[in-house]
Amino acid sequence: MDTIKKATLTGDISPVYFFYGPESYLKEEAVDVIKKAVFLSESDAVCNTHILYGPELTLGELVSKASEYPMFTPKQLTIVRQFENIKKITNKELQKQHAEKFDRYIQNPADFTVLIIDADKVDKKEWEKHPFSTLKKCRKEFPAIKAPDLFASERAKELGWEFEADALKTFTAYIHPAAREICHEIGKIIMYASSHANTKRITITDVYDCVGISRTYNVFELEKALIEGNLRLCTGISLMIMDQEGQKEGLGNIIRYLATFYIRLWKLLQPEVQQLPQAEIAKILGLYGKQEYFVKNYLSYTRLFSLMDAERAITALKETDAALKGLLPYPDEKFLLLKLMQKLLG
Repeated sequence: MDTIKKATLTGDISPVYFFYGPESYLKEEAVDVIKKAVFLSESDAVCNTHILYGPELTLGELVSKASEYPMFTPKQLTIVRQFENIKKITNKELQKQHAEKFDRYIQNPADFTVLIIDADKVDKKEWEKHPFSTLKKCRKEFPAIKAPDLFASERAKELGWEFEADALKTFTAYIHPAAREICHEIGKIIMYASSHANTKRITITDVYDCVGISRTYNVFELEKALIEGNLRLCTGISLMIMDQEGQKEGLGNIIRYLATFYIRLWKLLQPEVQQLPQAEIAKILGLYGKQEYFVKNYLSYTRLFSLMDAERAITALKETDAALKGLLPYPDEKFLLLKLMQKLLG
């Protein structure tokens, strides 16, 4: 996104882009950035933006569409979605002609068309095959967000707001780690928090009230019970979370949160990591900005857990996650949860 924004500000607009990856929301934002750079007005954009779908056209038809002159504006924007499912031709000779036509266009694209080709998921073994190999120089990846807390923090800053450390931790524990949901929920919180817009700070109370998290039964209370080694309390809090959020969704949130907890703990239990400065430890644990504050918590946890405890917990969480995703049989989610808690604390 940063690369595309900087390029468009200087007028450097590529004639062909190949967007790929699961983050559709960020791809939509990138399209909007390019659209604003290409057209002088919204009405120009409406008349000269064409959206096509891979399953409905062949490579040759795609080139023909991109080669048509725009109406009333110097440029047009042609977007091809679901390119990974581009329509196949059975006739070998015709297939070759279409492939060559596509290759010639990518090598020498029309100067009046900005072509954006979009694919959600492309298997790695397909990259060196046609037509993906032809698009190698045009690739822009939009992968799944790996650090939702960092993404949420940066997105809030772009809007002029800042998360308090415990608010960010709470927010990212309960929000599905995808750009669309994170951005939607941040927008909702900012609207709610407008009463203290003078400070521009998002508090944990704002998150509780907007995201709908119980102040008593949540993953942070679960973490406290886990640190205390209280099997009964851990189980009770977990079951209440599942009742509030839905059996499957609630258990999924618990697994995601505890997996992050134990993976961070496992990293910190490596002797060489504990000797590092706090800022370096924070980077290794994936704690950004104000979240560096929580490093001291994790350092105190290393006195309560061994490396074997962390590894056993990660294995148990992996098995529970596999079952929840249908890869292993299980009777119901409550059974999965009880079994998990026994493995973690039994």
